[in-house]
Amino acid sequence: MNRKDSFLQALQETLDGRTAQLKFEADNRCYIRRLIPRERLILLGGGHIAVPVCEIASLLGFLVTVVDDRPSFANHERFPRSEAVICDSFENAIEHLNITASDYVCVLTRGHRWDAECLRRILSGIYPFYLGMIGSGRRVRGLLERLKEEGYDEEKLSAIYTPVGLKINAQTPAEIAVSICAQIVQRKRSDGQSDSGDILKRTDTDPELLRFLGENDVPTVCMIVIATKGSTPVRSGAMMAVDKTGQTRGTIGGGCGEAQALSDARSLAGTGKSRVIRVDMTNDVAMEEGMVCGGTMDVLMEDIDS
Repeated sequence: MNRKDSFLQALQETLDGRTAQLKFEADNRCYIRRLIPRERLILLGGGHIAVPVCEIASLLGFLVTVVDDRPSFANHERFPRSEAVICDSFENAIEHLNITASDYVCVLTRGHRWDAECLRRILSGIYPFYLGMIGSGRRVRGLLERLKEEGYDEEKLSAIYTPVGLKINAQTPAEIAVSICAQIVQRKRSDGQSDSGDILKRTDTDPELLRFLGENDVPTVCMIVIATKGSTPVRSGAMMAVDKTGQTRGTIGGGCGEAQALSDARSLAGTGKSRVIRVDMTNDVAMEEGMVCGGTMDVLMEDIDS
């Protein structure tokens, strides 16, 4: 398999819902860049909080599914950035959604009756990676106590993020949505991975970047951050591409550091060569140029047309 095909294969695997990986070699070391498919966020309830949650979560890369049993709330006009909108009872919808251990679920219904309906169905199946429920403290405590009396697993009940969202004194629907999405990101990033070793930190997938690397007819260079030290704008695994004409996809942090790397990368396009450069944001030039970070990044540049 040639190098361009490896990017297209990784893209297809992620589109199929599978985790893919790319291998990069530099200085006799092999670096692994994992690509995880976009996660699914299920919003059970299409009320006024769900609208900004859907907007923000989609910008964060989640595939958002919205469920509500009211046609006026469950429609694509109300949720234009959603992947899917289901108008059905919560019980039926949850049954057909086949929630997995990698899913994120927010219970945002209009009342405790529907909250209980959702939780009973979810707790009877595979527990999602994240489960949050909106509601006042008293209402939530009463519902969880009732479910405990009904025999539902106490450990699973205690694992529910409720009242949902980080405590930021949010008041408006948009502020509450920010708190919810921030908590979801916090949970997503709680895997405890370090930024050292040959497994690179970033695991997100940029389909446009992968397609550009696999299909571009112009000589193209793939740039990937393989190591960082100190304060840097991105973590290891950040990827970018630039071709001979100057077209780019992705980013390795922007600013002067990226501009320096781009200049070096374009000179490699079509040469069949690779090299590693160090972007230093601690020296006098960086200070003069106004770089806000104070670390270093090692960037591997690989001409993929060789």
